[in-house]
Amino acid sequence: MLKFIKHNLETIAGVEIFPIISLLIFFTFFVAMGVWVFTYDKKTLEERSDLPLK
Repeated sequence: MLKFIKHNLETIAGVEIFPIISLLIFFTFFVAMGVWVFTYDKKTLEERSDLPLK
């Protein structure tokens, strides 16, 4: 089964760039979310964490 997929992908010109692009998108998103989490306003975070209890 894997041979059929591998053969089809080898026939596509320029297919080797897609894994690199997907890795860069994932890494950029992961780093951006990490920066957003660590720079988020602590007061707003505390207010939102109390919402389910109110």
